[in-house]
Amino acid sequence: MGTIKTLNKWANAHTYLPLDLLRVALGVFLFIKGIGFMSDSAMLMELFKPIQNLAGGMAVIHYVAPAHFIGGILIAFGLLTRWVIIAQLPILIGAIVINFVGEMISNNLFLAVMTLFVCLFFLIYGSGKNSLDYYFKMQK
Repeated sequence: MGTIKTLNKWANAHTYLPLDLLRVALGVFLFIKGIGFMSDSAMLMELFKPIQNLAGGMAVIHYVAPAHFIGGILIAFGLLTRWVIIAQLPILIGAIVINFVGEMISNNLFLAVMTLFVCLFFLIYGSGKNSLDYYFKMQK
């Protein structure tokens, strides 16, 4: 727990508006992807075709859209950012793996890898000073 507090203090001392805008952009991107998956479930089923025969394949499909939808909102507002990113990591790693198991779509692979790197950055950095996490922490 002390390590997280140390990381938060460092992040709050070194916060920059462009990083907060990047966090909001990540949240909006994930939110839009979640909406896209919810509105076009056939496309989502097509993406998961390589793993549909694995155990829990249907559960994964039902996890992805709400996780992106709700997670995107929470990341954009900077609320529970690290927890939400931890929930996004299996999805992003799965998106990368699906590109190697199924049909390779370089655009989807690039988006998944870049999103994974940005998520890993915010997993370490945190939500920053312009976030609801910081606001609620300062209310104490």
